[in-house]
Amino acid sequence: MLYSSAKEWRDAPQKRILFFAMSGLGKTHVSNLLRDSGRWFHYSIDYRIGTRYMGEYIIDNAKREAMKVPFLRDLLRSDSIYIGSNISFENLTPVSTYLGKPGNPDAGGTPIDVYRTRQDQFARAEEQALLDTGYFIQRAQDLYGYPHFICDTGGSICEWVDPENPNDPILKHLSEHCLMVWIKGTEDHTEELVRRFDRAPKPMAYQPAFLTRVWNDYLDQKNTKPDDVDPDAFIRWTYAQALAHRQPRYEAMANNWGITVPASDMATVTDEASFEDVIAKALEAKTTNA
Repeated sequence: MLYSSAKEWRDAPQKRILFFAMSGLGKTHVSNLLRDSGRWFHYSIDYRIGTRYMGEYIIDNAKREAMKVPFLRDLLRSDSIYIGSNISFENLTPVSTYLGKPGNPDAGGTPIDVYRTRQDQFARAEEQALLDTGYFIQRAQDLYGYPHFICDTGGSICEWVDPENPNDPILKHLSEHCLMVWIKGTEDHTEELVRRFDRAPKPMAYQPAFLTRVWNDYLDQKNTKPDDVDPDAFIRWTYAQALAHRQPRYEAMANNWGITVPASDMATVTDEASFEDVIAKALEAKTTNA
């Protein structure tokens, strides 16, 4: 690990942290809090994906829809208007909208073959964005003069890595540059995440083998055809399974490559000092149990 003890962490003149966890457990909240202190550079993986690696896909998809409207098609062809993506740290909707939800197009769904293609595009984009971490650490120091660095990853990071492989290229790169921190929720947190997702289901990114399994299981259990699938019903049905699928992968990442911070501890962070204390406590627990 980048810091082998709580003392080494506290004494480090340049602190580098990477968060991983399911969405809704405080990754972005704490990242924003540290960024607002003026001393931490906030590298958002999802923002990097949307602006650097999937920007053209997102804009071309919007143009494709606009071209279906004669009035807009004529304006686009004459370069009288342009379409852009207004992605921000607080608004990553364009990425989610592009990924979509598989199922009946008449219900807002995306054909499964198109959905799989977009999932593959997202996987490549996230892998590359994660491998850009070292570059952004250097950029944050050399260009902007930030002493500290926080990397806020998406919930799907565990889908593209093998935490049991000591030579996994992504995890090796990340652990060499940052202290990897898993924000671990409880069963109560999981139940709340499921309830929140059920109220407002959002697009997700899945490991290909997992997606194939749950898609086929859904079709069999519901006795339905791909074009008849209710997209919201499918991703609601899949979400709890995705949480269960990801939990052991997160745990292996923390055990082999980083540390674990309970979500209840992370919720106590109100400033840099309290954040430093929470990380020091987790490092002490890791070294004591080693």
